Amino acid sequence: MNKLINLNQIIGKLKDGMTIMVGGFLTNGGPNQIMDAIAESGVGSLTLICNDAAFADKGLGKLISSGKVKKLITSYIGSNTSAVDFMNEGKLEVEFSPQGTLAERIRAAGAGLGGVLTPTGLGTVVQNGKQVLNIDGKDFILEKPLKADIAFIGASISDKAGNLYYKGTTRNFNPLMAMAAQVVIAEVGELAETGSIEPENIHTPAILVDFIFTK
Repeated sequence: MNKLINLNQIIGKLKDGMTIMVGGFLTNGGPNQIMDAIAESGVGSLTLICNDAAFADKGLGKLISSGKVKKLITSYIGSNTSAVDFMNEGKLEVEFSPQGTLAERIRAAGAGLGGVLTPTGLGTVVQNGKQVLNIDGKDFILEKPLKADIAFIGASISDKAGNLYYKGTTRNFNPLMAMAAQVVIAEVGELAETGSIEPENIHTPAILVDFIFTK
């Protein structure tokens, strides 16, 4: 199966109102070229799940600043002035989730779990509207899984089958998100022959990757 896809085909898979996950940490390891294309497309009213709001002029931050996102589920927005302004003006709904909790909620979706219990956020806005359970005399917030229609992730190397390798810290949220979406599209820096990546260096197996976009 040929998994290669171009930007026009990627845009064609998007619909208004979709929930998308985007890997990366302040755009490091993120699918930045795909994000630029979506920011310039006609799609809108997206729910975006990501670690941070990045920067207003780069990667997924550009997607936010273009007004395409209606809701943001993230751990931090301070680096993106557009996200801050939109939130304060009531133009962007922001659900803050502590970084570790965010990762666990995504992992829970990929593992088929019903949620995770954490004390992080008790007594703060993070707790608002969520169930609190007492386990052995200690309170925990029940954090429900996060899943998406499409996950856009970034990888350093992919073979033609879709096995992915992430260099250094570019791994970040990418492997978790590859397990928590109906469709997974990877933007890769290098395309290699199938079998050329040593098995122990495959961080995301090909069975989880639906499409590959090469820069």
